[in-house]
Formats: sequence, C-alpha cells, structure tokens
Amino acid sequence: MRRKFKIAVLAGVITAAGAIAFSAYGVAEDEGKAAASRKEATDASMAPRVPVAEVIERAITPSSDFTGFLAAPETVELRSRVGGAIHAVSVPEGGLVRKGQRLFQIDPRPFQVALDTAAAQLRQAEVLATQAQADFDRARRLVSTGAVSRKTYDDAVSARSARQAQVQVAKAAVAAARLDLSYAHITAPISGRVDRVLVTEGNLVSGGAAGAATLLTTIVSIDPIHAYFDIDEATYLNAVRQARPDAGGGESSLPVDLGLTTDKGFPYRGLLDFVGNRIDRSTGTIRARAVVPNPDGQLAPGLFARARLATGAERLAILVDDQAVGTDQGKNYVLLVDKDNLAQYRAVELGRMADGLRIINAGLQAGDKIVIKGLVRPGMRVTPDLVPMQPAAVATAGADSAAAAEANTDLAEARQ
Repeated sequence: MRRKFKIAVLAGVITAAGAIAFSAYGVAEDEGKAAASRKEATDASMAPRVPVAEVIERAITPSSDFTGFLAAPETVELRSRVGGAIHAVSVPEGGLVRKGQRLFQIDPRPFQVALDTAAAQLRQAEVLATQAQADFDRARRLVSTGAVSRKTYDDAVSARSARQAQVQVAKAAVAAARLDLSYAHITAPISGRVDRVLVTEGNLVSGGAAGAATLLTTIVSIDPIHAYFDIDEATYLNAVRQARPDAGGGESSLPVDLGLTTDKGFPYRGLLDFVGNRIDRSTGTIRARAVVPNPDGQLAPGLFARARLATGAERLAILVDDQAVGTDQGKNYVLLVDKDNLAQYRAVELGRMADGLRIINAGLQAGDKIVIKGLVRPGMRVTPDLVPMQPAAVATAGADSAAAAEANTDLAEARQ
C-alpha cells in the first residue's frame, strides 16, 4: 500500500514538471517570434528610402544623330552687267526679296541714247537695202536684153546682199542696245534673303565679265533650305544605301529631324534627298543632304544643326532616367527592386537618348522598377519611394517637340 502511494506521488511530480517545462517552452517560442518581428521591424525601419520608378515603354523610331550645317540651295552674287552711275537703290537690307523685284537702278539715259542711235542706223540700213533691191530688179530685167552688161548685174546682186547684211547688223545693234538698257534695271534673279548694300547711290560701277563687274550685294534662297551632314559607314550600309533615289526606282523617303544648338529636341523635319557618291577614307563617312521646309525663314544658311536620321521602322522600347544607370568595369547596369524590396544587379545595354530618357536595348522589360539614385548596393533592402520616371516638365517638352515636328511636316506637305 505504501509502495503504491509512492508511485502515485512520483507520477504527479513528473506530470507537474512536464507541464512546467512545456509552459516554459511555449513562452520561449513566443518570445523568439516577438524578437524576430522586432528585428524585422528594426531592419525595415533602417532600410534607406530611395526614389524608385517604373520603366517606361514607348514607341520609338530607331535613328542616329549627326552634326551638320545649313546651306542655301541657291546663292547669287549680284553684279551689274553694264557700267554706269547708280541712280537709285531699293534693297531691303537683310530682308526678303521676290524674283524679279527691282533692287538697283543705273542711270538709263546713256543706254537710251545708244538705243536711239542704233534704231536710226537700222532705218538708214533699211532704206539703202530698199534702194539696192530696186537696182537689182532693174538690172535683172535689162541684162536679158543686153541693155546692161553682165558686170553691172553682178554688181547689183552684190550691193543688194551687202545692204541686207547691213540691215541684220543694225537689227543686232538695236537688240544689244535694248538689252543694255534693260540691264540698267537690276532685279533679283531669285527669291530669298538679301544681304547689305555694297554700293550706294551716286557711285560708278563697272559691268561686263564677272571678274571685272562690281559686286552690289548677295542673295540666298531660304525656302526650302539644305542641311548637310556626314553619315558613318555603318549607318550608310545598314539603312541609307537602300534609300538612294536610284536604289529602288523611287525617291528617297527617309525622314530627317533637325534642331539648332539652342533648340530642345528636333522641331524641324525634312527628307533625305541626296547621298554622296563615295566614302571619305580619312573619316569613314559619306556626305548626305536633307531638304527642310523653311517658310518663316528662321533657319539661316551657315548655322550649325543637329540632324536625326531615321534608320528603321517604329518599335516599342524601354526608357529610363539616365542617372539610374551605373558603370562597373566598363559594363552598364541598373539596380532592380524586386517584390521583397531588395536591390538586384541587372546588366543593361544602352541605346541613344530620346526625349530626355535613355533607351535600354536589352536587360529590362515593361513593369520593372529600378532605383533612380541613392547609395544602394546589390542585395540591400530598401524602402521604395515611388516617383515618375520622367519629370512633367521634360515630358511636356518632348511632347511640344513632337508637335512642332508634326506641324513642320504638315507645312512641307502643304508646299508640295
């Protein structure tokens, strides 16, 4: 009986000890979970807050950028064809002139006198020619009857031919005098913008050959205007040689966007219309030309210009802020933020700039989020601060540039 009692007491002690141990284990487990939660909260609070943006997917036309210059399709050095005193000047210096507009007037009186003299000599020659014709007719009737000798007849024939030739000479002299009189009125041979006046009213000018004639002013055509630039060999082989006017039996249709040094983007648009006939071996480039509409005359010959040549069809492209791209031993990368807010290293292949953003040719896809800036290492946990990839001001500027290019294209089509 005593033994049974001892066994029962021992069993109770063991049960109580197990209950106490289990309770202590449960408390320790709860405390571990709480500590882990506190650690995670602490880690989250210590994770740096960095700007993170989602990449932009946009339709982009592949293109290459070049530096070139503007040139006038037509340039005229205005010189006088006849010599004389400048009687009047009506040049709108620096302004626009129309073809045929009078710019200079040389004193016409000497040329009018020369014309009157030539006209009088023509009338005299015509009278003598009429007399010679009458003598010839008379000699022809009498020579057959023997009333006049054969020599008299031959002299009448020669005199008639000489007088007819003198009439032709007199007519030519009248035409030359009339032409000189017309040259006294100096007009614009082309439409365009005129330069400053080099010879003012009252001065004597010389005419004749181009080297001896006095230079009065210069005129350059401005609408349309030419943009010249040099294309590298790779771009020529991949895109441009197939666009020659004689390559496919039609006219080139490659669009060229143009911008000046102070322009944001490329507000002007033209068409590639000329490609040179050889590659320059010293530079590995070939000269190309675009025709750009210039109805308002804002593009001036001689200006440096940035040209963007389309080299392919439109395609979807990934664009990121250029400051998000890092460099590691010559390789480009971005820091991708995954679903656990961990920064992941991602190698990328860079393209050109487009509307203030960098085109990513490979390495990213639509929906990816990347770190824009901040001291972040791969594998580090971050606190994302979602921001737009492109500031509103830059996006608006890009839209305005595209709208301007579209408007310029409409002007070109209207002119055609």
